[in-house]
Amino acid sequence: MSIAIILVVAALVCLLVIVGMAVVRKPQLSAASSGQIQPLDIDAFRNLIDPREHEYLRSRLSPREFRRVQRKRLRAATAYIRVAEQNAAFLVKIGQMALASPEPDKAKAARQLIDEALLLRRNATIAILRIQIAAVWPSGQFQGGAILERYRSVDRSAMLLARLQNPAATARVSAS
Repeated sequence: MSIAIILVVAALVCLLVIVGMAVVRKPQLSAASSGQIQPLDIDAFRNLIDPREHEYLRSRLSPREFRRVQRKRLRAATAYIRVAEQNAAFLVKIGQMALASPEPDKAKAARQLIDEALLLRRNATIAILRIQIAAVWPSGQFQGGAILERYRSVDRSAMLLARLQNPAATARVSAS
């Protein structure tokens, strides 16, 4: 009987998290619709997901204060991931436009950018869901290293395509 109750409560919590994500997520002007890349401070994001910082805060704060601070950090990480997701959507459009290039190097770089950006968008969606779940139980640590590495990969692909399209220009999708 107690297992059934636990499962029902867990299912309700998951349902609330999913409904909360759908309701709370406000329509925002995205990078894809605004036609520009939004800056993303990689160092600040890295600090939010750093396991050493997590442990430092856990050791210095009371459990209640740690949970409060951790929820704020998770909301900040969500904001960074949403920017990365929006930038990826914009870069997919850029890559799709470049796919029509008659030059095989540009078309190949465009395909690589599209693939990397789509993978980043998928990973970002999953990461945001994991953050929402972690916010319910903020004592654990969110692992965001995969998003950071994927974002760097998209950054490299965007720079490659930009160099092929205009050798004099540089393009970066991160602040550092």
